[in-house]
Amino acid sequence: MLFNSLEFLIFLPIVFIFFWAYPKKIKWIPLLFFSYFFYAYWNWKLVFLILLTTVVTYVCGIMLGRYNDNSKVKKICLVVSLVVCFGILLFFKYFGFFYEIVKDIIAAFGNRPTGYFVIMLPVGISFYTFQTASYVVDVYRGTIKPEKHFGYYALFVSFFPQLVAGPIERPQDLLPQLRDENKDIAKVDYSGAFRYMLIGYFKKIAVADMIGIIVNATYNNINGANGLMVLISTVLFAFQIYGDFSGYSDIAVGCAKLFGINLTENFESPYKSKSIREFWNRWHISLSHWLRDYIYFPLGGSRVKKWRWAINIIIVFFISGLWHGANYTFVVWGLLHAVFQIIGVLTQGVRDKVRGKLHMAGGGYTQYRCDILTRLFCLDIL
Repeated sequence: MLFNSLEFLIFLPIVFIFFWAYPKKIKWIPLLFFSYFFYAYWNWKLVFLILLTTVVTYVCGIMLGRYNDNSKVKKICLVVSLVVCFGILLFFKYFGFFYEIVKDIIAAFGNRPTGYFVIMLPVGISFYTFQTASYVVDVYRGTIKPEKHFGYYALFVSFFPQLVAGPIERPQDLLPQLRDENKDIAKVDYSGAFRYMLIGYFKKIAVADMIGIIVNATYNNINGANGLMVLISTVLFAFQIYGDFSGYSDIAVGCAKLFGINLTENFESPYKSKSIREFWNRWHISLSHWLRDYIYFPLGGSRVKKWRWAINIIIVFFISGLWHGANYTFVVWGLLHAVFQIIGVLTQGVRDKVRGKLHMAGGGYTQYRCDILTRLFCLDIL
C-alpha cells in the first residue's frame, strides 16, 4: 500500500477513527492490528518474518534484562537475536547478490553458471531489522530497560507510518510515546500533521514523479539520448530521489502526528551541504545516526590513528552502500562516499586556509546559488 495510493487515503481515516474511538489503555490494539494489515497488504505470506523478528527480539530483550553484564547467557541472547535479525535480512535481500558474486568468480576460471535465484524482498525489512537490532543492543548496554508489554513492542517494530521507508526510530524515542495513555484527540497537532503530509505529497507527486518522467525517458533509451539530455537527466535524478525519499518521510511524520506520535526528522536540506560529511548529517539522518552509534563508534570512531579511522569510515560506508541496495553499483557508491569523506577531512585545514585567503569562508556566491536552487525545486520548503 503506497502512501500516494487511493487505498492509503481510505485506510488512514479508518485507522484514525478506530484509534481515537478506543479507550486510552488499549489504543495500541487497533494501531497494531492496522499496522499488520498495512504490512500484509503487500504480501500476507511474509507477515511471519516480521512476527518472527519481533518475537525473538522481544524474548531476548526480556532475557537480557535479567542477567548482569558478565553473564554468558546475556551474551548468547544478544548474539541469537542479532543472528536471527540479520540472518533473515541477509537471506532475503542479499542471497541473490551473493549468488551472483559466486557466479562471477566461477566465470573467471571457466564457464559462467546459468542458474539464478529470485527471492521476494519483504517490504520494510531493512528498516525494522535495524530498529530491532538497536533495541536489543541498547538493552544489552543497559541504555534502556526491556519492554515487557509485547503489544507495545510489536507496535514499535511494525508502526505503519515508518515501516516502509523509515525513519529508523530508536526505542527510547518511540516506545515511551506508544506507552503514553494520556493522548487526547483535542491535543493533536493537526496543522503540523497536514502540513507535513501536504509537503510530502507535493515532493513525491509534483516533484519526484514529474521529474521521473524525464529521467525514465532518457535512461530507458540511453542509446538514443544525446549528451546534454543525459547530463540534465542525471542532475534531475538527484532531485527526483530526494523528492521521493524526503516526501515519503514527511508523509510518515505527518501521519504519525495524527496519532499523537512524533517521528524523527529524516532530512534537513541536504543539498545545501558544503561537504560530504555535512551531507550525511542532513540526508537520511536516522540511518546516519544508526551507523554512527552502532558501527562507527564501536569500531573506535575518530579516537584512533588516522589509518584506522579511514578504515572505519570505509567499513561504515560499505555497509551503507549495501544497505541501500544489493548490487555492485551500491557498493561502489558507498565506497566513493567513503573516499570523498576521507579526502574532505584530511584536506580540511588546507581548504580552510585557501578559502580564508580568498575571502570565501562564508560560502559567498556559491552558497547563494545553492539556496536559490533548493528553493526553486521546493527542497527547502520545511
